[in-house]
Amino acid sequence: MSRRRTLGPKKKLALLVSAATVAGGGAFVMANTSNAAPPPATKSAADSTVCQGLATALGNNQRFIEGQRAAPDAQSEARIANREAVIAQIQRQQEASGCTVGESAQDSQAAQPQQPAPSQPAAEEEGAQASGEQVCDGSTVTLSGEDGAPAASSNQFPAGTKLKVTNLDNDKSTTVEVTSVSGSCVLLNNAAFEQVREAGKFLIRRAVIEKVG
Repeated sequence: MSRRRTLGPKKKLALLVSAATVAGGGAFVMANTSNAAPPPATKSAADSTVCQGLATALGNNQRFIEGQRAAPDAQSEARIANREAVIAQIQRQQEASGCTVGESAQDSQAAQPQQPAPSQPAAEEEGAQASGEQVCDGSTVTLSGEDGAPAASSNQFPAGTKLKVTNLDNDKSTTVEVTSVSGSCVLLNNAAFEQVREAGKFLIRRAVIEKVG
């Protein structure tokens, strides 16, 4: 007959301690997992000037596409394809900046109000060069997301019109030619916007826009 082995009191105690240790370790791992920090929340246009500028740019391009679809012409299909590519680029910028991807000025109440028309800077009023006709009073300025040489697009001025845009927050100006249609008074393409922007911002709140040609 085989003998059944029995554990002594000391071995039984050791096994109980080991089991408790393993169970405690599992509980510790579960606690750590449950207390893990949630992923950082995305920012809306109401929380960030960067996000507001991107939301405005996105909304402008979306409205432009809507206008082309409502009244199409021979070039509408190409224009829409171009703006859809611009929208995809803006959404990538939203993601990289921690903004809500796909949020546009049409979705965000914070992105819609416009600032009062700024007063003309004294330096320009008294300067040797005569200033042009001030237009688009109270408009904010953002970028269209389009590449190429410095240029602008507008829903008020035909192609060939020259506009001077001054950012009153850093006193930088650029004079560009309108080359295409957009959903706002003036949109600057990437190259033109870089000439007047403040670092890290995608929206110019205090702008003077002049028609100079």
